[in-house]
Amino acid sequence: SESQVEELANPIYTRLGNTQVHVETTILATPGQIELHLASAGRDRDAIDRVLDDGIAQLAAALGDPVFSTDGRTLEAVVGDALRNRGWRIATAESCTGGMLAGRLTDVPGSSAYVVGGIVAYSNSVKMHDLGVASSTLEAHGAVSEEVARAMASHAREHFATDVGVSVTGIAGPDGGTPSKPVGTVWVAVATASGVRARQFQFPGDRDAIRRHSTAAALDMVRREIR
Repeated sequence: SESQVEELANPIYTRLGNTQVHVETTILATPGQIELHLASAGRDRDAIDRVLDDGIAQLAAALGDPVFSTDGRTLEAVVGDALRNRGWRIATAESCTGGMLAGRLTDVPGSSAYVVGGIVAYSNSVKMHDLGVASSTLEAHGAVSEEVARAMASHAREHFATDVGVSVTGIAGPDGGTPSKPVGTVWVAVATASGVRARQFQFPGDRDAIRRHSTAAALDMVRREIR
C-alpha cells in the first residue's frame, strides 16, 4: 500500500535530504501501481546523477521484489520484454476485466511477437463451452474461486498452445458481493509448463479501480512467474 511504501522510503528520503545535492521526492499512487519520483536541479550534473542513481538503488533494495521498473517502463512493457527474452508466448482468459488485460499487453508496440490471443468469458456458459471449466466446478466453488481461475488459465494455455496462460475472475461490483466473497474479491492464476499458481486478492475502490488493480496483479504474477 502507499503507506507501506512511504514507511520504507522515508529513511532513504531523509538520507537524500542530507546530501549536498537537494533532492525532491514525490509519491504517486494509482490502482495497481505506486510510483516514486526523485528530482533535482543544479549546475553539477555528474553529482546530481550520482545522488539520484544512489537514491534509486536504495529505494529498489528497500522495496524489493514488488519493484518492476526503475527506468520508466510500464508493467506491460516489462512483461513483454521478459516474454520476448524467453521466447515465450502468452494467452489470456478474462471474466471481470472484460479484455482489459489483453488490452494492456497489446498496448506495447511489437506485442504480436508474444501475445497470441485471449477469451473474454464473462458468463458461466462461456467459461464452460470455451474454457473447459466443468459445470460441477462452477456449482461447487462458484465462478470467483481458485478452482475456476486455475481451469481458465490452464485451458487458455492449452487452447492457444502458448507457454503462459493467465486468467482473472472476480467481483468488480458495485453489486454481486456476498459476505464470503465481497466486492473486490479477485482470483488470478498463471499456468506454465511447471504448473499453475493462483492467488486471491481483495481490492479496494470502485468498479474501475478493482478492474485496474486486477490487471496489474495479473501482469505482475506473470512477471514473477517468467523470472
